[in-house]
Amino acid sequence: MGGGKQRHNWAPLLEALGVFLLIMGYIWWLLLSHPWTWIALLGLVLGTHAARGEGPGHLGFGWRTLRAAFTAVFSTALALCLVLLGIGALLGTLRQITVRAAVVGMASYILWGLFQQYLLNGYFVNRLAQFGGARSFAPAFAAVLLSLAHLPNWFLMAVTLAGGYVCARIYLRYRNLYVLAIAHGMVAFCLYMMVPDSVSAHFLVGPRYLLDVYGLYPELLL
Repeated sequence: MGGGKQRHNWAPLLEALGVFLLIMGYIWWLLLSHPWTWIALLGLVLGTHAARGEGPGHLGFGWRTLRAAFTAVFSTALALCLVLLGIGALLGTLRQITVRAAVVGMASYILWGLFQQYLLNGYFVNRLAQFGGARSFAPAFAAVLLSLAHLPNWFLMAVTLAGGYVCARIYLRYRNLYVLAIAHGMVAFCLYMMVPDSVSAHFLVGPRYLLDVYGLYPELLL
């Protein structure tokens, strides 16, 4: 008699939490003194995919669902961008930049968005979903981890908590990182365009946020 009680597979959860702690250690300790250690951390994450037999298609680097995901996501992302730019215009906070700078900025945000969406979804959401097959648990937990990675920037923490949850839900439905990266880049660039640095703190996190906002840097991290 099984009793109907679900047994959880703790290994993926513990692995995800371990990688998260390593990421936090990089942000708060290694980034300024040993910036290239991110390569070793990424290599570790990629190694977990190889160990589990997870190919690019499984992670979300595929084309099969691209059209369906693009149709579902792009119009919403575009509408949100128009709203953000409209608010910025009304408040008079829009940045004045050249067309060339806007194109380069958008492309940069999309590329960075692809990397962040891979970590959020291709790694963390997949690992958390493997914890007893709890797919409904994964988006919220992954969004919390993403938000905590942006400590202590309250603005980015709020944005990534909400955005991370929505992106994780979309990922579980369409499993396409390319569309999420485009939407991520569009919205992030529009936030950069309309949110003043006094609120966004130049999109900095960790000790660099403390140095920029308060002029202080934790001595223990030097």
